Amino acid sequence: MSRKEDYESKAENLVMPILTQNNFSLYDIEYVKEAGMYYLRIFIDKEGGITIDDCEIVSRAYSELVDADDFIEEKYILEVSSPGLGRALKKDRHFENSIGLEVEVRLYKPVDGSKSYVGILSGFNRDSIEIVNEDDRVLSFNRTDISGVKLTFDF
Repeated sequence: MSRKEDYESKAENLVMPILTQNNFSLYDIEYVKEAGMYYLRIFIDKEGGITIDDCEIVSRAYSELVDADDFIEEKYILEVSSPGLGRALKKDRHFENSIGLEVEVRLYKPVDGSKSYVGILSGFNRDSIEIVNEDDRVLSFNRTDISGVKLTFDF
């Protein structure tokens, strides 16, 4: 297990009781380095959406717990937030919950001249993602070729 995976796993173990107590769910946790600074991001969700007050509840409770056993060696910034409307789909449970919804698939390299495709998520497995585009064509992409998948939204 990498240090990143270890930190994310330990953070998940600490935050889960807080989320359960407040009827929130964990969408994702990521430990990343950006512009020379480390970030621990905890994305939470609940029926009807997350508020700033919800994020503050989790952030304060988590900070109190982690102060007693700070397992992350580097200085980092804790961010607690909603995954947002255009949320990234990373885990199988994210894909499962998004079947039938419109997604944007971004690729590392162009396929048929494009690195971005939009369609209705119709299926997925360990190796691939399948969408139906506006022309009712089924498009399949290898997961190893995908740089990211996110929900689309209209205002």
